Amino acid sequence: MANYLIKALLPAGLEDLLPPEAGQEEVLVRRLSDHFARYGYERVKPPLLEFEGGLLDGIGAAVAEQTFRLMDPVSQRMMGLRADITPQVARLAATRLRDAPRPLRLSYSGEVLRVKGAQLRPQREFRAIGVELIGAAKAAMADAEVILLAAESISELGIKDLSVDINVPSMARMICEDLRVPEEISKELLAPLNRKDVATIMKLSNEAGPILASLLDAAGPAGPGLIKMGVLDLSGGAALLNQRLIEVVNLVLEKAPGLNVTIDPADSRGFEYHTGISFTLFARDVRGELGTGGRYLLGEDELATGFTLFTDVIMGAMVHPPPAQRIYVPFGVKTEVRKRLQGLGWITVNGLVPDDDLSAEAARLECTHVWLDDQIHQLDLESSY
Repeated sequence: MANYLIKALLPAGLEDLLPPEAGQEEVLVRRLSDHFARYGYERVKPPLLEFEGGLLDGIGAAVAEQTFRLMDPVSQRMMGLRADITPQVARLAATRLRDAPRPLRLSYSGEVLRVKGAQLRPQREFRAIGVELIGAAKAAMADAEVILLAAESISELGIKDLSVDINVPSMARMICEDLRVPEEISKELLAPLNRKDVATIMKLSNEAGPILASLLDAAGPAGPGLIKMGVLDLSGGAALLNQRLIEVVNLVLEKAPGLNVTIDPADSRGFEYHTGISFTLFARDVRGELGTGGRYLLGEDELATGFTLFTDVIMGAMVHPPPAQRIYVPFGVKTEVRKRLQGLGWITVNGLVPDDDLSAEAARLECTHVWLDDQIHQLDLESSY
């Protein structure tokens, strides 16, 4: 017995997915993929492994520390196990799909593996599913489209009390650049910004401190937050980003007035390669993020935006429909009977050998019904135990 337990032990952050959860995840991925397809997003499927040089190029460099590496015995070159699928889709868009008409709408799903789990999500392997919108001429409309699509996709799963937190991860950096704050001070400001430590921010920079504190003050519900952002005296790239934030939030609220939208202009946690409007999806009483997304630069000059949803978190937040009823079909029953039952929505469990007690065998195999005397019979499960 001890030997079996040792064999069943998995590394931290990895787990087996058993029935019915494994089947429920497949249904979830299918529902989301179908929803994305209705909006014109076409499926791509990059490989789990790639050569390290290609996988960690461009925006992939931002997740290099989370990437497992191994040697390819065939080519003798280093390879990486993907920690994020977005850089792979970016590679496809910049190479094999470079001549495809823009805006290019792509969707994907697959397993990702990371070196470390997060505090709220200790899993190191999980299923990611999402979309990328690449090369749109009107950036604000593209940002609003992916935010609305992400929120609608989750809402249609029956998840209640959804909220979207819209961020601008590069806002603080641009403010520091416009005010000529030394680079080393700008980097030191990031940690207190993310933990909302106004006192440390003011201590580190007299020039940027008051404006950065104003960003923190604007965090919260979108309505009051946008009013506070609208009166900030910003210049250069920060002013343009602020204008984009106001435009995108207003577009989202116009098209989805019932959606709970918050803003956090100073937050940059979890947005390793995002350069513009970004966002995170939450639901009340759900531990962890349902998904994240935002704008990034593909290659040298092509803009893109998208989102990734995390199926493990969504699975814990949604109410799953009851599975189809299982009926035991004894050995020797004709194939046409099984097909007819399946056509009626039954899950048929076939008997492989003749049984003396069909009801007992059906109960043992976790069926609720049995095909007996050319009819469907419901089992008396209480008396079976």
